Amino acid sequence: MRLRPLVLLAALAAGTMTAAEEKPVSGDTLSIVTLNIYHDRADWPARRPLVIEGLKALEPDVIVLQEVLQHETLRNQAEDIAEALGYESWFVSTDPPEQARRYGNAILSRHRILERSGHRLEPLDDSRTLAHARLDVRGNVVDVYGTHLHHTPEGEGIRARQVRHLLSIIAKREGDAPSLLMGDFNAPVTARELEPLFERYIDVYGEFNEEAAGITTLNPHYFEPARQGRIDHIFAERGRFEILDARRVLDRPDESGTWPSDHFGVYTRLSFATGAKLRQRATSP
Repeated sequence: MRLRPLVLLAALAAGTMTAAEEKPVSGDTLSIVTLNIYHDRADWPARRPLVIEGLKALEPDVIVLQEVLQHETLRNQAEDIAEALGYESWFVSTDPPEQARRYGNAILSRHRILERSGHRLEPLDDSRTLAHARLDVRGNVVDVYGTHLHHTPEGEGIRARQVRHLLSIIAKREGDAPSLLMGDFNAPVTARELEPLFERYIDVYGEFNEEAAGITTLNPHYFEPARQGRIDHIFAERGRFEILDARRVLDRPDESGTWPSDHFGVYTRLSFATGAKLRQRATSP
């Protein structure tokens, strides 16, 4: 539910934008969903159509998935979902490409992927990755990053190291394209290990929704009350977007009681901030 007017992400340096430049151009928008799909647990064949139909109804420009799996009898879930929706997909895993069983994160886009990369996060023995895709969204270039951080409650130090590493990777990107970081962080936005993110990013859902502190993205059907909380996030680069919508999605079972996943999805729709220094227009190759 929308509870406040459009929220402009934190201002750029004083004097760099005029009032006219701050107004977004009509149609220059970007919609996103992040979802942990719970690999093939809990009857994936029954959950699969719920995920696909739910995403199809939302029609997002970009989908970022966590816990994507493939093995001898299971097609790569990201590729499967992307084909059903007519999207392009990019899957990143620490498992070698020649291995039958691979597990990781994915970015799905209905727009052209200009560049793609995958990075293994430190510590290397935790098998965590950062997926990156540079997209051309109706002429706007944007860098999208997807990740899934360490999962244990006592693993704050591991997640802190992963946050530092992924921020260093993002900082090395050249150009002026704005960036978005999203996924399953296994920690609320108030967690100390996530603090470094807010030097560059803002919590989209939290900025848009006054009741954000009371929302869980962990499905109560699967998680006890002590385990629930908002740990799936979309972070937008400060000063580069305006928030048009932010809400929880894929959070209802079907008539038989089947849920899309053990996590709920997070959806946002943003507009690109305008101005020559804020947008890098895509050019045809």
